[in-house]
Amino acid sequence: MTKMRKLNRPTGHRISMLRTMVSQLVKHERIETTVAKAKEVRRLADNMVQLGKEGTLCAARRAAAFVRGDDVIHKLFTELAYRYKDRAGGYTRVLRTRIRVGDAAPMAYIEFIDRENELRQSKPPAPQPPQRPALDPWTRSQLSRSFAPPKQDKSEESED
Repeated sequence: MTKMRKLNRPTGHRISMLRTMVSQLVKHERIETTVAKAKEVRRLADNMVQLGKEGTLCAARRAAAFVRGDDVIHKLFTELAYRYKDRAGGYTRVLRTRIRVGDAAPMAYIEFIDRENELRQSKPPAPQPPQRPALDPWTRSQLSRSFAPPKQDKSEESED
């Protein structure tokens, strides 16, 4: 998905705003913005954390070309990479908060998950039902016959 929301801004202004917002999100781990901007920042922030998890020189250069500040790069490649080393994706959470007073824009918090002072705790993983062994075709047919309703003979139906 390469297309982005235009957010009613020229391209240069939009890219600059999103770079700044991703940098501030990494630095503070929670920011409040509009819902549309939060959804765009979520995509870019998840990509930056993925680069931090790679840990290569190429990934560091790609991240440095996008985010602003050496402290942000350091945090991406040390703290956040270590925190999310076992997680496959979904590093951020968007929580809708209020309607802004001036223009009635829906506002939201975007934050990293699995951190201290979260607004909402992560749900524990749902327990999976135990896996049943697959039945061979003969056993399956015997079980279906034993639980099926009894068949009526045609000769009994004609007598009634």
